Parts: sequence; C-alpha cells; structure tokens
Amino acid sequence: MRYIIIALFLLTSIAGVRAQQDSTKAVPLKDKLQVADSIATAQDTTKKEETRKERKERERAQKERDKYYYKGIKKDSARLEIEHVSRVAWKRSLMLPGWGQYTNGGLWWVKVPIIYGGLVSGYLVFDYWQWYYKKFLDELAWRVETNGQEAPRDPDLEFYQIPGLVAQKDYARRNRDLTILVTVGFWGLNAIEAYVDSMLKNRWNIGSDMTMKIGPTLMPSYSFSGNSALGGLGVAPGIKLTMNIR
Repeated sequence: MRYIIIALFLLTSIAGVRAQQDSTKAVPLKDKLQVADSIATAQDTTKKEETRKERKERERAQKERDKYYYKGIKKDSARLEIEHVSRVAWKRSLMLPGWGQYTNGGLWWVKVPIIYGGLVSGYLVFDYWQWYYKKFLDELAWRVETNGQEAPRDPDLEFYQIPGLVAQKDYARRNRDLTILVTVGFWGLNAIEAYVDSMLKNRWNIGSDMTMKIGPTLMPSYSFSGNSALGGLGVAPGIKLTMNIR
C-alpha cells in the first residue's frame, strides 16, 4: 500500500511538472509569434515608406547626375552649352520645320526650301490619293446601294466591276496612308538633321580650314620588267587626292 501511494505521488508530480512546462512553453511561443508579427508589420511599413522616398531621391539624383556626367566623366561648361544649343535646334525644328536650320545658320537658306518643298510634295501626293480613294469609294457605295441596277454614277468608272472598285479603293487607301507615314518621317528627319548639324558645327571644325588638292603622281606597279631601273619594280601614272581637315 505504501509503495502504491509513493508511485501515485511520483506520477502526479511528473504530470504536474510536464503540464507546467507545456503551459510555460505555449505562452511564450504565442507571445513571440505576436511580437514577431507586429515587428514584421512595422518593418514592412517602414521599409515601404523608406523605399518610396529613397527611390524618388535616387531618381532625382540620377537625373541630375546624367545631366552633368557622361559615362562617369563630368562635363565641362562648353559641353553643356553645346548640348543645350543642340537641344534647342532640334526642338525648334520639331515645332516648326526649318526653324532649327535657321538657328544653326550656314546653308539654312538652301535647306529650308528643300524641307518645305518635301512637305508640300507630301501634301499634294496625299491629296491626290485621297481624291482617288473617294472617287472609287463613292462609286462602290452607289453600286451597293442600287444593287447594280442603276447606271454608274461616275462615267470614268463604268467599266469597273465591284471587285475592281474594291481593289482600287484599297490600293488608294494604302498609298494615302503610306504618304502620311513618309511625310511624318520627313518631318522627324528635319529635326534630326538640325540636331546633327548643330553637333557637328560645335564639336568639329568643318569650316574653311579644310583643303583639298588633286595632282598627278607615280604609283608603284608590281608588274616586273627587265628594263626597270628599280630592279624589276615599275611605276605607273596616277592621280593623288590630298585632304587636310582640322
């Protein structure tokens, strides 16, 4: 009986100690998880706010750096002024064709008529294809509306059938749209020319210092001759072009 009581006491003590350990472990674990969640949430919020601020500051600093640096090399005042003048030239040509060429000077009085001649030509070609398109479109609409029972509205198109009218209409529309694209590209090319011309004039000297000379010369000939005074290596007449660019 005494041994049974001692055994029950020991079992009760062991069970109490384990329950106390389990409860002790469970509570701190729960508290740790809650604390970890709150810390993670706070860190995420702080991180998002800091990232947004840092990104804006980094982008602002990068733009400022790109303005004054090129491949890690700081630009001098002359380089910055050249870039400013070139930007002004192409922006002006983009707003009004020929304005950038006039700003650059030089042969602007030759370039501006060419630019406007190209634009006017583009408009005339567009107007022609638009007229051509409308001509076949109106006749096609008339044929469809009357179901082909009435006489053709346009005498010039009386020999065309509906498939032919559709083909010609699509052909005119394609050429009209292509003319628009070419004219827009010509407008953009005018801005590119103003930018390139400004950069060339300000970075390289392509003025009157360039000299070119053309004169006769003797060129070595690799056809061997026994009568040659150069040990069998002859010469032949030629023209020499000499250019000096500063």
